[in-house]
Amino acid sequence: MKGRADSGIPDESVDTDDAEDTVGDARRARWAAAGTGALLALAGLAAAVLRAFGSAPALVPAAYAFGAAVCALAAVLGSRGRTRRALWLLVGGVMVMALGDQFD
Repeated sequence: MKGRADSGIPDESVDTDDAEDTVGDARRARWAAAGTGALLALAGLAAAVLRAFGSAPALVPAAYAFGAAVCALAAVLGSRGRTRRALWLLVGGVMVMALGDQFD
């Protein structure tokens, strides 16, 4: 069975380029999650402030502020490497902001 590709025995040589690509991909994913979360949190906070001084019902700025807080939490989780959870929190935060906008 020596030399067969389907033997199930791992190859002794490890390709260092693949390992570096994996580390680079993880680093980019963390930066993307943290950056997107921070950007959406700032946008939600700005929208909450603008809607608070307008004629919108109180639920609208509260929804924007809550969505911004969820996106800020996603930014923190993304920077710590929890990118899947950060993605779902980003989706949830934006959905809360969009739902709050419907009450306007």
